[in-house]
Amino acid sequence: MQVLMAFITGLIFGLGLILSDMTNPAKVIGFLDIAGAWNPSLAFVMGGAILIASIAFHFANTRPKALLGGTMRLPTARQIDRRLVLGGLAFGVGWGLTGYCPGPAVASLAIGGSKALIFVVAMLAGMAIFEIHDRHSSAHKRTVV
Repeated sequence: MQVLMAFITGLIFGLGLILSDMTNPAKVIGFLDIAGAWNPSLAFVMGGAILIASIAFHFANTRPKALLGGTMRLPTARQIDRRLVLGGLAFGVGWGLTGYCPGPAVASLAIGGSKALIFVVAMLAGMAIFEIHDRHSSAHKRTVV
């Protein structure tokens, strides 16, 4: 049942990205170009997502278990730290240069974007490099202490 719900949720998410044209890098770059030909439509997509997510999180906070019976795993971090800031900056640079966010890039694969494929491969490579580095750093810290 959880796999089916993940599939349905992903399908709705991908469909929403395609319908709102968020898989079009030019639309995203237009939103980020506040000093030029600014296109505010992404703000409406984000606003809608924030509204729905706020309602969902409100109800999730009142439940001891997820709807399908699993453990409720809500974010607990409230602190802005170096890792968050650096990650946000790296994400912003990638987003601004390519016009792709991870979700829309994966959705763009469904409509045959070769640029999206290159982006997704590079994104996965970057994630793998980070994981390898993070594991190495964590292991090194444990042996030094």
